[in-house]
Amino acid sequence: MHISRIDLNLFAVFDAIYAESGITRASRKLNLTQPAVSHALNRLRQLFGDPLFERQGHAMIPTPLARSMIGQVRQSLRGFELTLNGAASFDATTSERHFSLGLRDVLEASVLPPLMAALTAQAPLATLNVAQVSRRGLESELAAGTVDAAIDILLPLSNDIRRVALGGDRTVVLVRHGHPSVKKGRLDLDTYLALEHIQTSSRRRGPGLEDMELSRQGLQRRIRLRSQHYYAACHVVAQTDLALTMPERLALILNQHFKHQLLPFPLQLPALDIYLYWHANVDTDPANAWLRTQIRGQVFHCVTGSAVATATAEPVTQ
Repeated sequence: MHISRIDLNLFAVFDAIYAESGITRASRKLNLTQPAVSHALNRLRQLFGDPLFERQGHAMIPTPLARSMIGQVRQSLRGFELTLNGAASFDATTSERHFSLGLRDVLEASVLPPLMAALTAQAPLATLNVAQVSRRGLESELAAGTVDAAIDILLPLSNDIRRVALGGDRTVVLVRHGHPSVKKGRLDLDTYLALEHIQTSSRRRGPGLEDMELSRQGLQRRIRLRSQHYYAACHVVAQTDLALTMPERLALILNQHFKHQLLPFPLQLPALDIYLYWHANVDTDPANAWLRTQIRGQVFHCVTGSAVATATAEPVTQ
């Protein structure tokens, strides 16, 4: 069927129902009535000879055909959006662009302050929305334009996803001042293994990078507490003899409040490299390119340590 015979607005409805898992929520998102959205869905069903969505409880669940279509539909809609919004030009000083950045919560404290300072100075009318995107769904979110860019560790993504390294981060160990097992600010491997530890992760189970390195050497530490957030874990460190292993960059920021001892991890670990990701379909989009430039200019210094150079924590020495 030729595209001239198809109402392309139907695909915007398809995307909204897919994203919102329901006709009512899709109608609110599109500012249309529920009957109008239902009518559009019926036309799509006739066009493809497939129900596309089936009701399960209060949710509309996509069929296998709908799942196979969504990536290409979202990429096409994104292309139309860029064209209609004047992708050939971008003036940061006057733009009211709403940027969306995929970012894990562990990176927010180090990434957002310098990035927002840059946006406030250079794009006073622009806004930024930050959300944690699942690594499994990152590629489809970038393709759809639901996030403009993302910052994360190195991930196995397709060639449609562009990436550039921002820098690396070391691993350090935090213990409270006056800890009875840590003498003169030194932490050897035997002492580390004799301590009880906090593991911080958003996952309910599974080892950390430090645990995998220990396991490779036939070693294991004792995890006494598994927590979700480093800030809470730092509070626990202040009131116990537990040790916390974490990325140095965030440790330096948090430790401005806690004044714990920051010690090198007693094994050689590779630096945890951080990458900036975006989709090939926005390679030449001036607004997206501007955002990437700000991230690389501000976050690169943040990742390599200069953004926390004024931290009052004890320096980490090798």
